[in-house]
Amino acid sequence: MPDQDGDRSTGWLTVARDPGPEETGTGGPAATGPDDPAAVRLAGAATRTRGGLFAALAAALAFPAHFGHNWDALSDVLRDRLATGPLTVRVDDAGQLLADEPAGQYARFLAVFGDVAADAPHPLRVVLHASRPS
Repeated sequence: MPDQDGDRSTGWLTVARDPGPEETGTGGPAATGPDDPAAVRLAGAATRTRGGLFAALAAALAFPAHFGHNWDALSDVLRDRLATGPLTVRVDDAGQLLADEPAGQYARFLAVFGDVAADAPHPLRVVLHASRPS
């Protein structure tokens, strides 16, 4: 969803966690995972590598067969997808996101999604959801 002022260049990313027993419902799954038909959920365990992330996104969003499984190709297919309507991507157990890759890959993930969100014709929202350790 765009920010109040209509600027989608900020506000596209939400980082959240499950509330602890001492906390009430703020910040929990209901607050960060809207029942939105455009929302897709990815398991963090499936996104530990670039290959896993690209495969999970390709399956969840039905990317075309020619998707190149690299950052430039991801940017292209996300832009194509956002031409058709808004999109929310939620990564559960987000501490695992790209955990088996060099740190620069996580920064690249943020840059790609941020760039796409900034100029997409429809809103892009990314929710990185971390579970509280048991």
